[in-house]
Amino acid sequence: MKVPLLDLKAQYKTIKPDIDKALIDVAESQSCILGKEVELLEKNLCEYLECKHAIGVSSGTDALLVALMAIDIKPDDEVIIPTYSFFATAGVVSRLNAKPVFIDSDPVTFNIDPKKLEGLISKKTKAIVPVHLYGQSADMDPIMKIADKYNLKVIEDAAQAIGTQYKNGVKVGNIGHIGCFSFYPSKNLGCFGDGGLVTTNDSILAEKLRILRVHGGKPKYYHKIIGGNFRLDAIQAAVLNVKLPHLDSWTKKRQENAEKYTSYFKNYGLAVKEGKTEFDKENKVLLPDPVYKSPELKYYHIYNQYVIRVQKRDELRKHLTENEIGTEIYYPVPFHLQECFSYLGYKKGDFPISEICAETSVALPIYPELTEEQIEFTVKTIKQFTEKN
Repeated sequence: MKVPLLDLKAQYKTIKPDIDKALIDVAESQSCILGKEVELLEKNLCEYLECKHAIGVSSGTDALLVALMAIDIKPDDEVIIPTYSFFATAGVVSRLNAKPVFIDSDPVTFNIDPKKLEGLISKKTKAIVPVHLYGQSADMDPIMKIADKYNLKVIEDAAQAIGTQYKNGVKVGNIGHIGCFSFYPSKNLGCFGDGGLVTTNDSILAEKLRILRVHGGKPKYYHKIIGGNFRLDAIQAAVLNVKLPHLDSWTKKRQENAEKYTSYFKNYGLAVKEGKTEFDKENKVLLPDPVYKSPELKYYHIYNQYVIRVQKRDELRKHLTENEIGTEIYYPVPFHLQECFSYLGYKKGDFPISEICAETSVALPIYPELTEEQIEFTVKTIKQFTEKN
């Protein structure tokens, strides 16, 4: 049985007539950059995310970059970011010649650990970028409290987390000063290329973001500030307008698939006891925690990735590949150990939780069209590995 990590063709088949019509409509209109499709998407996403302003941009990376530009990050400013994330989170800070200051992960969610935040703040600190990793919210209340105390801006990296909810149903991207989303094809809501979104409830920031998106010009060809080409094209917006009404049902299916994984892992005797963050036997599996367990912290996980932890990760991954089961590592090298950031002076051992995550985590297929037979086959194959190792 083949179990791909992701099957975008299966999703496309379910909405093919609507997608094809949307693409033809854009082709016939020849309105290719921004325009009515982008405006409609921005309106739809404002309603979905319950925010005041949504600005379509060219990618999730550019969403982060333009967000930092909008809050006037300058050379030598410091921006606190998790050391465990996709490269763009750190790359955009360095592109502005600012200094990324890394922070370790929470051992349950792998998100930013707020308890370690305040000790990293200096006179040069200007912003905090929490990442809602894998589709689960970071613990935003203490982050916002610390940001308010020190007058810092908070930019939410919600690239993997559209629709994720924090306390009381508040959707991420709607908590900090700016939210950043990605529509890369593999995301829960993906387009047919690169695309992104910036959200804010601050009208002044929203206007600045819109101006920065078009090279800093307003009116056209008149520039008081320097921006970039961060425009979203109409084809990507048209695809997203078709897909958005399906997003919640796709999320529900991902959540159901996650529950099936958990059930099979437990039934096959593979799951480490719930709530533990360390292995109790050599080859058991640490499962992703769907919510923080205390009653007041019921967070909503959309499972952009379903990430388990195992001690012999690389050997297991080889075994799964041999059995035609797709996997991926998100992410094998934390920022503080990346060669390009060696100038910052970090060393191995500085962020132990993130390093453990990088060495033991592996993502399994979780896309909505995944069948229960494929899920059980995946868990059975992992069971076979543990019995031999």
